[in-house]
Amino acid sequence: MAADRRTMRVVIVDDEAPARALLGEYLVEHGDLEVVAECANGFEAVKRIGELDPDLVLLDVQMPKLDGFEVLDLLERRPAVVFVTAYDEYALRAFEVHAVDYVLKPVGRERLAEALAQARSRIAGAAGGPPPSPAALMASARRPGQFLERLIVKDGAHVHVIPVDRVDRIEAQDDYVAIHTGGETFLKAQTLAEVGAGLDPARFVRVHRSHVLNVERLARLEVYAKDSRVAILADGKTLPVSRAGYARLRELL
Repeated sequence: MAADRRTMRVVIVDDEAPARALLGEYLVEHGDLEVVAECANGFEAVKRIGELDPDLVLLDVQMPKLDGFEVLDLLERRPAVVFVTAYDEYALRAFEVHAVDYVLKPVGRERLAEALAQARSRIAGAAGGPPPSPAALMASARRPGQFLERLIVKDGAHVHVIPVDRVDRIEAQDDYVAIHTGGETFLKAQTLAEVGAGLDPARFVRVHRSHVLNVERLARLEVYAKDSRVAILADGKTLPVSRAGYARLRELL
């Protein structure tokens, strides 16, 4: 029964105050929703969503410091999400393919109501299937030839933003990847394939099933044994190089 339905707790995330105010005004019309927080940037959103564990997040995509995809990437638990975006048709098709709800800016009252209805269905389990991973969303929304410019890692209460040109190498470690940069190592809960898929293949090469290398850090290749090679990095670190990895390197060197 409607009277027994639990109120859905909502967090609004948008870097523009008028946009947050408009969304809040529209949500007042929905008696089963309660706005528990409004966030003006991605860092604040990660903190507040982690603290409040809302049912639904209205999430802007294009924000400074952290964008909407990066916010999702840092969350330990994934709430239902309605993207609020000014993205073009190419990106919107990516959202649709992955069954992600979105509202195109400028936000319309009726269109938001439709997206909220879809979110209710998802929260109730009627939509079926888990939401796509942030990595899948980011890959789908990128244009051909567009690659990641930074990697985002959450370390306890800290968020590290690592420009990809500072990354020396990336190593698979069980369910994580270890991102090595300038003598520091950061662990990220993602697969090596997912991370590697977003990197520029002209700069980053998967030289082994467990290693992705920034080719700018490569000093030389040496034969280790018959049909076996190792990559010597500028810092003296050595990495195994598989046959397939060597073939990829030869295309660039």
